Amino acid sequence: MQFLNNEYRDEIFEAAFENGYHCLVVVDRQGFITYMNKSYCNFLDVDQQKIVGMHVADVIENSRMHIVIDTGVEEIADLQYIRGNYMIANRIPVYSNGEIVGAIGTVLYRDTKEWMEMNSHIKNVMLELEYYRNQLKHQHGITYSLHDLIGKSSSIIEIKNKVKKVAPGDVTILLRGESGTGKELFAHSIHHLSERNSNPFVVVNCATIPEHLFEAELFGYHEGAFTGAKKGGKIGKIQLADGGTLFLDEIGDMPMSTQVKLLRVLQEGKVEALGGTESQKVDLRIVAATNQPLEKRMEENLFREDLFYRINVIPIHIPPLRERTEDIRLLSKYLLYKITRRSGKRVIDFQSDVLDFFMHYSWPGNIRELENLIESAVYLTNSEIITLSDLPEQMKQSSYVLSERRSLKDIVEETEKQTIEVTLQKVQGDKNKAKNMLGIGKSALYEKIKKYSL
Repeated sequence: MQFLNNEYRDEIFEAAFENGYHCLVVVDRQGFITYMNKSYCNFLDVDQQKIVGMHVADVIENSRMHIVIDTGVEEIADLQYIRGNYMIANRIPVYSNGEIVGAIGTVLYRDTKEWMEMNSHIKNVMLELEYYRNQLKHQHGITYSLHDLIGKSSSIIEIKNKVKKVAPGDVTILLRGESGTGKELFAHSIHHLSERNSNPFVVVNCATIPEHLFEAELFGYHEGAFTGAKKGGKIGKIQLADGGTLFLDEIGDMPMSTQVKLLRVLQEGKVEALGGTESQKVDLRIVAATNQPLEKRMEENLFREDLFYRINVIPIHIPPLRERTEDIRLLSKYLLYKITRRSGKRVIDFQSDVLDFFMHYSWPGNIRELENLIESAVYLTNSEIITLSDLPEQMKQSSYVLSERRSLKDIVEETEKQTIEVTLQKVQGDKNKAKNMLGIGKSALYEKIKKYSL
C-alpha cells in the first residue's frame, strides 16, 4: 500500500480526476463551480480557469447539480443531453456535519466508435419515447405524471408512495385539499400509473358547468332530447371515459339531481343518455376531488351520503403549501426553471431574502399562487436574479398591514403562531433548538405550543 503515501499523492489525484475516461465537476452549496477537470473542460470547450466561480447551470447544459443540492438525493446513471449527445451522469451530494456543502458530478465520456454508436441508439430510443409520450398525451389527455409532483417533505413522499400503491387497481379515489394544491396533477398521475393509461382520461369540472346543462354534459343526449339539443345529439363525458378514468373535479358542487344518476352509473356500470331508451354499459374508474368539507355538505343536504361512501373508498389528503414549507425552496426553483424555459427570458435564481419571504408567507392560493407570482416576477425583473422589489407590493404588505376585519391582537398571534410552526419544522421538532432560534425560554415555548395546539 506504499503507493498511497503522500509521495505519490499528486499522481493519484492526476489519475483519478484528470483522466480521459470521465468528466468531473465539483460545486459548492450555491451551485457555483469550484473545480472541473480537463476532460470536461475540453468536451464543453471552456477555459478551466474562467469557469471556476460560475454557476453550474450557466456552464453545463441541462445540469441538475443545483437540484441535487436542494433535494439531497443522489442521482445515479441518469441520461443527460449535452452538446448533442446523451451522457450517463452521476450526481452525488456532499455532506459535512450533517449538512450539504456541495455536490460532485461525473459524466461517462469516451470518444470511441462504440460510444458514438451507443449514443446514436440512445438518441433514437429517446426520440421514439418522446413521440409516443406526445401521442399519448394528445390522444388521452394525460398532461402530468408522478415526476411532476415536486417535493421532499415527508407528507409528499408519503402521498407519492400511497399513489403508487393504489394507482394500478380500479379502486375509487377521493382527493381532498384546498384550491391550488395540485389535485388534478395527482389525478393525472394516478391514471398514468394505472392499467388504463392507454385509454382516455376525461376531466369534468363540476364547479364550472351550469346546473341545467350538467346532466347533458355528463350523460350525453340524443337528438331532440330537449329544446336546443344539437342535431345528432352529443356523447357524454361518461361515455367518452369508457375504458379509462373519469376525473370529477370539485365534486362537492355537483347538483343533487345529478348525484342520484351518477350513483346509479357507479352501482350498475350503465349509463343512459338523455332522450334515450337503452342503457350503455361502461367500464370506467372514478377519481374525484374536492376542496369542500363533504361531511358538512351532507349535513346541509347538499351532498348525498350514499354517494360520499361510494367515492370515499381511498381518501388522499393533499396538504396546503403552508404545511409543507420545506418544499417551498425546491418548488420555487423548479417553477422558475419551468417558467423561464417557457418564456425564453433568462432569470436564474432568487435572492435569499425572497426565498425567506416565501417561507413565511401563508400562501392562501397554494402552489397555483406561487407559480403565478414567480411568473409575474420573471416578466417584471430587469436582472437575472429575482429580488423583493420584483414581487407585487400588495403581497408584501399582506403579511404586515392591519386588516379591517382583524384586530392587531389577532394578527400578532397569527404571526407568532406561524413563526413558531415554521421554526419547529426547520429543526424537525427539536424544542431546545427552537427556543434558541426564537430567543425565548423553554417554559414560554411550551406554553405557546399548547396555546396554538402545535
